[in-house]
Amino acid sequence: MAVLALKVLDKNGKTICVSRGEDFVSLVCTAAYQEGDRIVLETSEKNMHVWLQVDDALGASLCYVTDVVSYDIPFGEKRICYSPKVFYGNRHYLFARCARKEEISAYRNLALNVCDQHGDTHCYPHAWANVETRGESVFAARNAIDGVCENRSHGEWPYESWGINMQEDAEMTVEFGRLVEIDRIVLYTRSDFPHDNWWTQVTLTFSDGESMEWKLEKSSLPHVLTIPAKKITWVKLEKLIKADEPSPFPALSQIEVYGRDADVAWNN
Repeated sequence: MAVLALKVLDKNGKTICVSRGEDFVSLVCTAAYQEGDRIVLETSEKNMHVWLQVDDALGASLCYVTDVVSYDIPFGEKRICYSPKVFYGNRHYLFARCARKEEISAYRNLALNVCDQHGDTHCYPHAWANVETRGESVFAARNAIDGVCENRSHGEWPYESWGINMQEDAEMTVEFGRLVEIDRIVLYTRSDFPHDNWWTQVTLTFSDGESMEWKLEKSSLPHVLTIPAKKITWVKLEKLIKADEPSPFPALSQIEVYGRDADVAWNN
């Protein structure tokens, strides 16, 4: 059994509340969050699959945790890429649970992580990019793996996206934190036309050294690419070629990467 601990700490590192358990831990925080507060998950083992929920309005994700996870509770501008219900009020339900074998082996969207944030999170999957429009939270890379696929507008939740600030060499990477085996990628490109432009072609580069070009169409519908199963630790979206239209603003609302952990037999 693994020992799990959830804590809420204030800006000075003082413990507001804490709970511990074996393979499962839940925590009810009966205080309104203040700026500088953070949520910490500690585990007795590293490199393990954990269901993590940092807020009941945000929901849980199946994460791969490599070390202590520290989650900064967002305030001000950093909050507007989340639902207004998230981290609100003075009663919050958090939990962490070790994933069961059948959950780990399931075919799923390996890129989904509602708990993702900037920096060295120790909590995978993790998205990062070489540019995010004006450094604003509504255009951060994490928005592209938060599970919100609405792509017909831009700005505050639920229209958050990864914005490239008109940068020609923009690229975004999704890291999985371990070896996974994938066979399908789905993109929801932002389609707030005519404000938005769109990409006619993108390039997928994988940790195994392979790259592939992917031609896209102007659409609000998901773009789906099925590929032969391959084992990787990350995938990068780069060489983004925009259409010859007046708008300089192509963007990505969501990326999904389907597969399993690489040590699971590929037999379905």
